[in-house]
Amino acid sequence: MFLRTKNKIFYGWIIVAAALITICTLFGIRFSFGVFFKSLEAEFQLTRAATSSVFSAYMVLAAVFGIITGWALDRYGPRLVVSLMGFFTGLSLLLTSQTTSMWQLFISYSLLLSVGTAGTVVALIPVVSRWFDKKRGIAIGIATSGTGLGTLVVAPTAAYLISNFDWRLSYMVLGLVTWLVVISLAMLLRRNPGEIGDLPDGVKLSTGVSEPIDTGVDAQQSGLSTGQAFRTKNFWLMLTVWLSFAVCLSLIMTHVIPYATDLGISPIKASAILSIIGGCQIIARLSVGRISDIVGRKIPGVVCALICIGALIWLIQAHELWMFYLFAIIFGTAYGGIGVVNLALVSDIFGRRNLGTIMGFLEVGFSTGSAIGALLGGYIFDVTGSYLIAFVIGAASLLILALCFSALPSREIVA
Repeated sequence: MFLRTKNKIFYGWIIVAAALITICTLFGIRFSFGVFFKSLEAEFQLTRAATSSVFSAYMVLAAVFGIITGWALDRYGPRLVVSLMGFFTGLSLLLTSQTTSMWQLFISYSLLLSVGTAGTVVALIPVVSRWFDKKRGIAIGIATSGTGLGTLVVAPTAAYLISNFDWRLSYMVLGLVTWLVVISLAMLLRRNPGEIGDLPDGVKLSTGVSEPIDTGVDAQQSGLSTGQAFRTKNFWLMLTVWLSFAVCLSLIMTHVIPYATDLGISPIKASAILSIIGGCQIIARLSVGRISDIVGRKIPGVVCALICIGALIWLIQAHELWMFYLFAIIFGTAYGGIGVVNLALVSDIFGRRNLGTIMGFLEVGFSTGSAIGALLGGYIFDVTGSYLIAFVIGAASLLILALCFSALPSREIVA
């Protein structure tokens, strides 16, 4: 017999809060590269393609470390894994602040930051998913709104530090903050509700248990093995969704600020584009996450993808600040909706049995797409002097995403 917990905050919401702040910190750092873009370009006298290659190399390496993070999460649990992520992220930024040549950037930034941040989603979303069933969409929506909050906070903070001091001090500050925040919050994480005698959504075992009961929860965490997932059509559709989404997202987050400043917009005002994207996606993740719990994942995902395509068409015509801000509102809202649907669908379709490892392999698609998007934008600009073709490719990748979403089940819980 099970009872609902009363007069007590379900610990799953503490997990969500810890995940929210950790994701905010790590994704804020990831998506702040565009703020540092021109500083690095000028410091090391690089082309746009060469500067983009630092981020692309980071994303290629992230594909490898995403798999390792997923495997480590399933084996060792979130506290150790997330603590190490925080340590390597802080170390990466501190060392990057001391670099004097491009090859050092590939080690301090591309390599070490990929170790620290590659598994952000892979490490935290499976944990959140295991604590919730009926409220999984909204829980994931709250946790992953950290991606938007991170962009909202980190990008303007970095821009302010760069404008008033320099890019090196900015990286030092971010590195120290990462150590303090991420490692501390990692201590709050628990693998699943069974460690404290609960079941998903706050159901309490009525008999009272003084010892951890992983077995009781694991029995409910059925699903496909990694090998079984690979043999399904849905896995390859999801992999394509993650890759296509990342091509567009990385292209925009890396190049929208250089694009705006090329048109004469100041760096501080341009950095607000990322902040607006971040703020709007917070609202979208919460609302779309809740909507998808009710109506299923497919329709919200397809609609958001189509809205994103419209936003990119608008961006191609943008030449004034207000046009960039309007783009940021539309794109950020739709991007947030796609993100939460993506993550909720994985546990819906494949179950929670090997969720960390399966997400680790899906992260390969996301990291590959991110590397392609960032590098492609820089290369196309160097060759043509314009981002037009790059933005068209970004829109095409979103169309592929919408088609794959339409072929996926709206909600299919694995028994």
